Amino acid sequence: MKIDLTGKSALVTGSTRGIGRAIAGTLAACGAKVAVVGRDKAKADAVSAELKDSRGFACDVAVPADVLKLVEDVEKEFGAIDILVNNAGITKDNLMLRLKDEDWDTVLDSNLRSAFLAIRAASRGMMKRRWGRIVNISSVVGLMGNKGQTNYAASKAGLIGLTKSVAKELASRNILCNAIAPGFIETDMTAAMAEEARTALMAQIPLARLGTPADIAWTTAFLCSEYASYITGQVLVVDGGLVM
Repeated sequence: MKIDLTGKSALVTGSTRGIGRAIAGTLAACGAKVAVVGRDKAKADAVSAELKDSRGFACDVAVPADVLKLVEDVEKEFGAIDILVNNAGITKDNLMLRLKDEDWDTVLDSNLRSAFLAIRAASRGMMKRRWGRIVNISSVVGLMGNKGQTNYAASKAGLIGLTKSVAKELASRNILCNAIAPGFIETDMTAAMAEEARTALMAQIPLARLGTPADIAWTTAFLCSEYASYITGQVLVVDGGLVM
């Protein structure tokens, strides 16, 4: 099976590192033009320079005016946004009773509000063209919760509700909206874990390994392809069996 996204243009938020960078690279490898988006323009440009038919953009995706300008700039550059991947996200962990109001607001704004803003802006063009693919990167934490992450878990659970509602609203225009819930993935954060903690974590995963950014990237590419043309409003859990 070869995924061919030639002729499509994709916007991937939070794509200067980690999972987002892998998604941008995979979509580009499948033939899509890719807008690499991050807070730092230099980092976005550096990533886009490594990809074919790509360009870097800077944006604070929690700010409505900035998101509108981002969508306008990407549409001007590429002609359209066919694929939107909402991957941008942060953590500000603490036990619920110690969590500051601003840490709750910042995480919800960055992880959930940003996706709403991007979907609202980018879907207008998709509706006119009657074709679109929206993929929201949630988390297994949004399905099962996690101590010390009430804000993060709420934002990722909210993405699932957003996904299903958008899928119902836009289905008549041939716009598909799905979510991916990654488990524990090999990133800078997991690489810094103590060996004992890492071993204990993998003992909970039936496949006995952490996932890779590529695992999430190829799932994203599949959902954006014609192979997934009858899939919408779904949450694909990519976690090695952890939630199971």
